[in-house]
Amino acid sequence: MSCLVPLCVSSLWTQGQETPPEKTDNSRHRCLFDRNPHLPTMETEPEKVRVSKAPGADSASYRCSACHGDEAWGPSLPTRGRAKSRSLSASPALASTKEFRRTRSLHGPCPVTTFGPKACVLQNPQTIMHIQDPASQRLTWNKSPKSVLVIKKIRDASLLQPFKELCVYLMEENNMIVYVEKKVLEDPAIVSDDHFGPVKKKFCTFREDYDDISNQIDFIICLGGDGTLLYASSLFQGSVPPVMAFHLGSLGFLTPFNFENFQSQVTQVIQGNAAVVLRSRLKVKVVKELRGKKMAIPNGLSQNGVLAADLDAEVGKRVMQYQVLNEVVIDRGPSSYLSNVDVYLDGHLITTVQGDGVIVSTPTGSTAYAAAAGASMIHPNVPAIMITPICPHSLSFRPIVVPAGVELKIMLSPEARNTAWVSFDGRKRQEIRHGDSISITTSCYPLPSICVRDPVSDWFQSLAQCLHWNVRKKQAHFPEDEDEDEEEAEEEAEAEAAAGEEG
Repeated sequence: MSCLVPLCVSSLWTQGQETPPEKTDNSRHRCLFDRNPHLPTMETEPEKVRVSKAPGADSASYRCSACHGDEAWGPSLPTRGRAKSRSLSASPALASTKEFRRTRSLHGPCPVTTFGPKACVLQNPQTIMHIQDPASQRLTWNKSPKSVLVIKKIRDASLLQPFKELCVYLMEENNMIVYVEKKVLEDPAIVSDDHFGPVKKKFCTFREDYDDISNQIDFIICLGGDGTLLYASSLFQGSVPPVMAFHLGSLGFLTPFNFENFQSQVTQVIQGNAAVVLRSRLKVKVVKELRGKKMAIPNGLSQNGVLAADLDAEVGKRVMQYQVLNEVVIDRGPSSYLSNVDVYLDGHLITTVQGDGVIVSTPTGSTAYAAAAGASMIHPNVPAIMITPICPHSLSFRPIVVPAGVELKIMLSPEARNTAWVSFDGRKRQEIRHGDSISITTSCYPLPSICVRDPVSDWFQSLAQCLHWNVRKKQAHFPEDEDEDEEEAEEEAEAEAAAGEEG
């Protein structure tokens, strides 16, 4: 079964040209991210169109870098994820068009809709473009999933029994390969459990930041709160397998499943055709000046211990990349001074933040720190990036929403009295000094979160249950006797008025 493949308009140009048109310095990748309301709804499956190269053209010229896995800004990070072969899906009207025009869309890069080795979004015959009606987004499997990653909240004794029951069910009932983090099995309660010993020996273990399991996982199950989902996202810097999150933590806004009947729910997901919401992530690049004495040595390390692969040889800077699900937070850290950072959008300075800091969040992160800072809550299917100030020293600095396709760049202002600190989903906290920069845009790799019902219903359910959105004691209606008295008074007044007119 083939995967649903997004149509990347920015990778098309007029047929017959041997080379693509020249790019300007400020050109960025843009893909068609929304449905066209002016096109008719098709009753049959859209025709698949393959764009073949023009005679003499380079075979790679028709590849869209952002949609074909070219996520790296530079050579600092090795490519992760599986290589994917793709065809372009389009409507029959597009197939009959004689030439393709290179166009742009401000809705951001088209998300990769294959998740891990075996999962993808089920193609909807009534879909004009690759983004479907949120309530109709379904997950399917090219092949039956065989390997599952179980993420358990650490240092929580109440999760030991659910963790054991789930692992036994996956191994013995479904004959699946279960991956767990090594430190989970080091829990004294698991080590001392003799009955769990035979099952424990069958686990495949890994260590964060040491072992790359991105190509080995078909399916992810989280046991805990929202932090387990954020941790799962951090493990996959490329394509993310489908995630099924059980609510066993404190808040549980992102974990819609209850564990009581986990067997039937897991079986239903493994059999395929489950509802899914694509939670967009942020692609973040941190560029830092190399400070202090640096000398290259033969083993590939500089004198200060930084890997040579992490260095940009042209400008002598260190480049780090992150995939962020909730938000990037830039704050003043331990300093008592206001943070003073410049925010650029597509190379243009749009504002200077003077306050405790600024939050750049996804729609998923709009219900986290951004909501506490006064931002609006946005559904995960909305392609957008939110910019929310933290306690700004201004009466007019309101949170704003910008299109998902823009590129933000944040730097310390020249007038800043102190450094700033940045964190990514609350992790990897580090200091930002003068000359350093943080570039943020929408990632091509969303996190496919499996829903209990559908993306819209689950989201409003979480708003009501977790955040008590718009909870208020209802206004009482007027008693019936008062209504009758009012009607009688009105009738008497009308009668008196009529009598006065006759007199």
